[in-house]
Amino acid sequence: LFVGSVGRPDLPGHERDNAAELHRSLHDKLLVLPETLEVYPAYFSGSPCGAGLSGKPMSTLAFEKHWNPLLALTSEAFVDEVGTTAPPKPVGMDEIMRFNQGLPA
Repeated sequence: LFVGSVGRPDLPGHERDNAAELHRSLHDKLLVLPETLEVYPAYFSGSPCGAGLSGKPMSTLAFEKHWNPLLALTSEAFVDEVGTTAPPKPVGMDEIMRFNQGLPA
């Protein structure tokens, strides 16, 4: 969860499945926590790690539930939006993914 947005589910070929899992995780695990929970995301406005990120350095679940437009979407609408509209991958993303999977660069 980011301020004003969510992360990008863009492992090649699995974008829609990952977007559905992200929706389930957000709604079944994170958004059921106390609304006073503070959110300190690692990425902000201008980051290639998500679209529509706010420049705010922190938020709360209550604020995000009210103002984050992606959290109001049904699962199907969320998958359609998030699973198909990721911004371009950052330079070096393929190498980072291979490294994270223990594969040669």
